[in-house]
Amino acid sequence: MKITKSEGVTPTENLLAKLCENTFLKLWSYPNPIKDDKKELCDLLAIFGNHVFIFYDRENLSLKKEGDTITNWERWKKKAIDMQIKTAHGAEKYIRRNAKIFLDVELKSPFPIKIDTNNMIVHKIVIAHGAKDACREFSDENVFGSLAIIYGDKSDNIPFPFLITLDKNNPVHIFDSENLELIFKELDTFYDFSRYLEAKISAINNYEALIYCGEEDLLAHYMLNYDESNHTHFIGYKDKKVNMIIIGEGEWKDFEQSDIFKRKKKSDEISYVWDGLIQKTCQYALDGITRGASIFNNKNAIYYMAMEPRFHRRELSDRIVRAINNFPQSQQPFVRLLTYIESFHKNRAYLFLQLKIDPISDYDNEYRPYRQQLLEIACGVTKNKFKQLHSIIGIATEPPKLNEGTSEDFIYLDCSHWTKEDEEYYDSLNAQFGFLKSKDLKLNRKKGNEFPD
Repeated sequence: MKITKSEGVTPTENLLAKLCENTFLKLWSYPNPIKDDKKELCDLLAIFGNHVFIFYDRENLSLKKEGDTITNWERWKKKAIDMQIKTAHGAEKYIRRNAKIFLDVELKSPFPIKIDTNNMIVHKIVIAHGAKDACREFSDENVFGSLAIIYGDKSDNIPFPFLITLDKNNPVHIFDSENLELIFKELDTFYDFSRYLEAKISAINNYEALIYCGEEDLLAHYMLNYDESNHTHFIGYKDKKVNMIIIGEGEWKDFEQSDIFKRKKKSDEISYVWDGLIQKTCQYALDGITRGASIFNNKNAIYYMAMEPRFHRRELSDRIVRAINNFPQSQQPFVRLLTYIESFHKNRAYLFLQLKIDPISDYDNEYRPYRQQLLEIACGVTKNKFKQLHSIIGIATEPPKLNEGTSEDFIYLDCSHWTKEDEEYYDSLNAQFGFLKSKDLKLNRKKGNEFPD
């Protein structure tokens, strides 16, 4: 069944929809979902696994420059932020009631992704537009015109212009006109975006107060702090005596101009090959032309592919591009090339199978089923070879080097409970194909670095 998504009602909602579609990808991001009373639930709802992202976008509500600054600020903040926070809390309650959500006001198109309300992690995000120019004019030190944030006790509200005090016990994230695109540009995978928000919540919970001059400055602090033992970025300090975090103005500006940041951006360029592969299949699902099991559940190849962080997508994309370029130029009617690539996530791997059969008599009824069978066998044999794997994602295609247009087949093999019978079954199927038979086969691991030397 074809799924029609809203593109956002206002220009700022349209921008938010495009940004979220790049980060969460087409399948997990839906603007303007509707409640069962035919009213809008939020401006955008994104679901990935047990993470629920509720977005509210307040269209340009310009903050007056004339008159009393504090009075104008309080009036703007009430409409652009306070009311949106209250509505976001209400949307969370609606979802937790397991109430129905739709994609249209006629209530004919149900929300396509099942929400696990018992285990969900909710992220409430308000985007406030309209204060940037007034904010810059108020202070020459404000580099981007971003709003300053304090997460503390609810009673600690400070009536100071362009400074927002938020309740640390029920936190909501506030982005603004300047840092909205920046945040989504730098955290443009589900993994990277969610890990940032989780690190932020962890800091809010662990310190008496979290104070920063702009969301972009907090992001710079996060990206420059890396825990090698846990392989993750963090917000805060290793000194346990510190009980408050204050991040000053200009952290992002300095970071953005650094050589390490420029090297990272250059290294990321190839990684979008991986995004393109996922987005293509997501669009097929939305158009209702995918085959096989539902792509909207959380146990499929595309879901696990979308879990990869940006820096590891470089390695995945690089290996795929090299495999495509290395496909042999041969006159043989049957040629295959199998490439093994490890996931960022432990005990998971990918297989990329390119299969040439010449000539193809019946593409849909012979070639595609045969290719899918080979892909499954290759996945099973790979598990037999590498015992530590719990899951394998297979990707199969015609050699792009030899074909202008290609199709893809995907398979997700859950091999966490592998039996002796499973091992023997795939070994017997592999007898005629000889996948991974070479005794000289070695597994080479390449250690990635988010900020290359």
